[in-house]
Amino acid sequence: MPKLKTRKSISKRMKVTKTGKVMRRKPGARHYKVHKSGSRVRKLGGVNIVRGKQAKTMLILMAPGQ
Repeated sequence: MPKLKTRKSISKRMKVTKTGKVMRRKPGARHYKVHKSGSRVRKLGGVNIVRGKQAKTMLILMAPGQ
């Protein structure tokens, strides 16, 4: 059976913490900030933790076979 390949698009967008949580950036924070309120831009600045079934799927796609 051939080796499973890492999904590069996911591995570039997500990061796994030391404890195994999957972190991602919030969408919509790159450009067009002029018409967004300051509080909205500040909220978009942090990172989110992917939870549940979606986190398991991301881990499998990022590092298959581990």
